Amino acid sequence: LVITELKRRQEAVDWFHHNALARQKVIRLLADIADLERLVNRVSSGRVMPRELIALRLSLERVPELGTAVGTGDSINWLSKDLKPCPGIVELIAQAIADEPGDLEQGGVIREGFSPELDEIRRGSKEAKQYLATLEKREKERTGIKSLKVGYNRVFGYYIEVSRANLNLVPSDYIRKQTLAEAERFFTSELKEYESLILNAQEKITELEAAIFRQICQQISAAGEQILATAKAVAHVDAFCSLAEVAVRNNYVKPILADDDIIDIKGGRHPVVEKNIGTDTFVPNDTYLCNKDNQLIILTGPNMSGKSTYLRQLALIVLLSQIGSFVPADSAVIGIVDRIFTRIGAQEDLAAGQSTFMVEMIETANILNNATPRSLIILDEIGRGTSTYDGLSIAWAVAEFIHNHPELGAKTMFATHYHELVELASI
Repeated sequence: LVITELKRRQEAVDWFHHNALARQKVIRLLADIADLERLVNRVSSGRVMPRELIALRLSLERVPELGTAVGTGDSINWLSKDLKPCPGIVELIAQAIADEPGDLEQGGVIREGFSPELDEIRRGSKEAKQYLATLEKREKERTGIKSLKVGYNRVFGYYIEVSRANLNLVPSDYIRKQTLAEAERFFTSELKEYESLILNAQEKITELEAAIFRQICQQISAAGEQILATAKAVAHVDAFCSLAEVAVRNNYVKPILADDDIIDIKGGRHPVVEKNIGTDTFVPNDTYLCNKDNQLIILTGPNMSGKSTYLRQLALIVLLSQIGSFVPADSAVIGIVDRIFTRIGAQEDLAAGQSTFMVEMIETANILNNATPRSLIILDEIGRGTSTYDGLSIAWAVAEFIHNHPELGAKTMFATHYHELVELASI
């Protein structure tokens, strides 16, 4: 079952690898798709912003195009059929949320025409604002006061301001509201009525928009599982397309996945190191491991000779192959491993009272207790944290235990400065 699933993923990567036009179109479409899973979770938790619903709508609108770009080839049809566009959610957001929504406190979130009640309140508020917009002109004409101004502040509301020089022209229906050093502020019963209409309308609009927005979020949340399924399919497309793009750019090959215990890599390369130093500079290396006749390799050499790079290269190639990716090599046959165990690098945890040597021994013991014949073990410089004699003894014992224990016998790459370990081959 494991190898069947891996081969299915591998075939999907292979499809993108061989269909360059489709791959480039998918890359362009994916750039317009937001993190659907994150957006749905924010909707469900009630923390979503109006603009995020627009992002959700725009992302879901790209899903049908993505499905068309992926196509229906035999190796990819299982993926394209899961790209469901959720048209009901797209239509709901398109009808309900404005294209450029503000925040819920300021209003302007719900699209005009979605709620008749909201539209009616907005219409009344708009008419009141239009009245106030023309009030200053009309009052100037009625009173003959050229310097008359209509203003607003949060403390006193709307007012009509008249300078002291023109107070004798103030009509009798003006009611004094505030006295300033150089002017007087007034209001009329009609102005007060429209002020109340505008302020109450704004409060009602804010409350009603918030209630409608919550209702929309509840409807979207009800379709959360469907959107999450689509998000998962989009994530698969993203992963496989990205792996194919990397394979094309860096000349990776499709490995042969096998259910046996052989790892046979020709011209293997470290994917990170070769990017840093250049493909022409990196020297490829072969690797052959097999439980039957090449189970444990002792790797020796001076410092800076590339031992650790070679170990990491092997682990990365095996790991890449077991996520369905192509690998940096000329060819590769990879037997499926259950786990990759590594003991690389010197480190310590002084806060926990653990020296470099103790950390190394704890990690080594974990490997020896949990590895199986299906595992891959990568060991780098076991025994370096103590004296040369004791370190060599520990490294020798670990290598013998891995090789001889009937329930272990895992494929192992062991890098060491203890050249004496090569004598193990003759025992």
